[in-house]
Amino acid sequence: MTTAPWLVVIDMQQIFGDPGSEWFTPGYPSIEPTVARLVEGFGERVVFTRFVAPRHPSGAWIPYYELWPFALVPETDRLYDLMPAFGGSGHPVVTRTTFGKWDDELASLIPVDADVVLVGVSTDCCVLSTALPAADAGRHVLVVTDACAGLTDLDHRRALDAMALYAPLIELTTADAVLTGVA
Repeated sequence: MTTAPWLVVIDMQQIFGDPGSEWFTPGYPSIEPTVARLVEGFGERVVFTRFVAPRHPSGAWIPYYELWPFALVPETDRLYDLMPAFGGSGHPVVTRTTFGKWDDELASLIPVDADVVLVGVSTDCCVLSTALPAADAGRHVLVVTDACAGLTDLDHRRALDAMALYAPLIELTTADAVLTGVA
């Protein structure tokens, strides 16, 4: 018998959810209610992640942030806050300067025999970059297709198709299917 699944909510932040942001994810508004429903359904078994800029970019991140200088603000800037629907939830928050959030800290928060359920933005960047190393670490990953959004619908679909190639380590599912098994 495995432990109950855990929900990892990836980067549901102002920088991706505010239509005025240069990194606004157009599908964000449509998935927010579904993500909120999942957070409620998972109770205490929820971890949020945040993407933030490094204080001093290095390597390939230097030209990256030359393209996106607006994002070079301290991690305490409002831009990196969780959206109002998720701020102040009391759940743990893992903050990283990388697209992928799976690391020792996140892994330590989730029982080793629990399924890892991923939701959030963007499917074609941070969700994908978190799913693959979690699967490599031997975790069973469920990606909730109707609770993730990509930069475009096509990018979302392509990222899902790429993750589907990793079955059975990564499984694509829906919010209703996950919530049926959470109770």
